[in-house]
Amino acid sequence: MTVDTGTLAKRFEAALADLDVSVTYTDPTEFGQILETLAREPAVGTSLPFSSISLPDWVDDEPTPASLDSATTGITAASFGIADYGSVVLPATPLGAEQVSLFPDLHIPVLREVDIVAGMPTAIDRLGPELREGGSAIIATGASATADMGSLVKGAHGPKDVHVVVLEMTDGADNLDKTGESGE
Repeated sequence: MTVDTGTLAKRFEAALADLDVSVTYTDPTEFGQILETLAREPAVGTSLPFSSISLPDWVDDEPTPASLDSATTGITAASFGIADYGSVVLPATPLGAEQVSLFPDLHIPVLREVDIVAGMPTAIDRLGPELREGGSAIIATGASATADMGSLVKGAHGPKDVHVVVLEMTDGADNLDKTGESGE
């Protein structure tokens, strides 16, 4: 766990670095170019709930089992990040966003900087209503890793690499949560 100093974004970045996870900050105008430099094709993704950005045309946003199997990169929206753990919260969706984050070797979660919370108590408070209504989410912390059979193996049960993209939104127009209400 990271020491409670600095901004939430800096704490999140430090926790990600402890997990060997890279992070890139960008604004909506540079988002497409950032994805081009980070993603490896073929890429699959889920729709992004941010009004100012969308996935490029070269990302398959309606993946099939076959395209998931052949994908090298998965791009998903994260509901929020947890600064102290370097975790991202990925919403479960009827179309199966979970598979897009788990099958490809590289996972690129995308979240807004304003959606970084301090720690697990805040995260649980934020997730609580959705979970009580039958929803679910994945709390993902770094690349998949296991040492069940001896030495540490990355990517055994999920992505081998994770690269978080944090959107720096400068205007209030895009500070909407998924219910359309003003964010933090």
